[in-house]
Amino acid sequence: MVDKKNLGHIQLTSHPDDESGMLPIQWGAADPMVRGPLIATLTNKSQRNVIGTHSGAYAIYRALAVAAGSLTTVHKADLTNTAPAEALGPYPSWSDPSQIVSMDPWGASAVQTYSKYFDEGYDIRPTVAVTKAHINMPELRDAIAAGRLKPDGTFLTKNGDVVVTKAAIEPVWHLPGVAKRFGLDVSQLRRALFEQTGGMFPELITRPDLDVFLPPIGGLTAYFFGDPKTLADTKVPLAVRVHDECNGSDVFGSDICTCRPYLAHGIEVCVETAQKGGAGLIVYSRKEGRALGEVTKFLVYNARKRQQGGDRADAYFARTECVAGVQDMRFQELMPDVLHWLGITKIDQFVSMSDMKYNAIVKTGIEIKKRVAIPDELIPEDARVEMDAKKAAGYYTEGVIPTAGDLAKAKGRALDG
Repeated sequence: MVDKKNLGHIQLTSHPDDESGMLPIQWGAADPMVRGPLIATLTNKSQRNVIGTHSGAYAIYRALAVAAGSLTTVHKADLTNTAPAEALGPYPSWSDPSQIVSMDPWGASAVQTYSKYFDEGYDIRPTVAVTKAHINMPELRDAIAAGRLKPDGTFLTKNGDVVVTKAAIEPVWHLPGVAKRFGLDVSQLRRALFEQTGGMFPELITRPDLDVFLPPIGGLTAYFFGDPKTLADTKVPLAVRVHDECNGSDVFGSDICTCRPYLAHGIEVCVETAQKGGAGLIVYSRKEGRALGEVTKFLVYNARKRQQGGDRADAYFARTECVAGVQDMRFQELMPDVLHWLGITKIDQFVSMSDMKYNAIVKTGIEIKKRVAIPDELIPEDARVEMDAKKAAGYYTEGVIPTAGDLAKAKGRALDG
């Protein structure tokens, strides 16, 4: 039963009683102190200058922890020794408000950059964390056994461990910039976000003075192979794979798609490039089931397999649209932001067949020298339907770097993956 007595003390307005502590944000300002820190914490509501809270899709767990009495609402994180394990940037793109609109370029060093405000009591939290680690996959050990990769003791050990730097990134949306990417009026975007989340964030409507939104969605992880600082150096060869989450394949090895094989191949290309004096980057985005979610994904699997004639390439995307109303909701317009955050202006090997990913990247001014298709022998037999369907749908331009004219023709019909 709802405790109506306690509900009566809830402040139902989206405006705090006191806004004197709120710092202004000038998105894209070259000087981070002019740009200002992003305050999304709830320990002092008068300081908040954004819509939403930290932790993306995990923000609800924080609320549950508070409700369960496991977490106090006034807890401030002890961020001692949490500084980035590798300093990145700043790059010119950080001060271009059109190039980065879906993450905070100062998010990794927020506490250090805004130490003045931190010392004054502002509850500043990082939205990016950079650390170092080892990764190991059976496919890498297979590549060593086959002689495609050779352990060097620096990047790759004999047992298949790969030394990486990795960054976890929470989404931070500059609403005017996001609207511009999609060709929308910012009020149109704010209204849709408000209405289609059941009114979860009233500030989208009531606080037009707040331009920054931390949406409750999954973020991404970037894995760096070689020296991360060289990613911005056009003289250093760079291999990149941008991969959208597929839990069934990536983790559990489902053979109905090419996701894990392509991810493993991308990592192999990155390791090889780093060993030759270059650098590699894997961007792993939480966009499960083409951002339709895993429940929808499994429903579509059932529909495809039970239709007359079985799973067919000609009905592959149609069945998705019947269930979800749209074939794909990943919308790669925001994806290049992480590349600009790393100062990347040239990619020598882009390990992807997706025209949509390619288009999104080159349209933001990043040059792609070569596209790397998944080797035919890595395609599982049950995934042949997927590949045939993507080819028929204009998903990729096989063996060809599209011209500007090709990109224009492909727009609107190319599907991502």
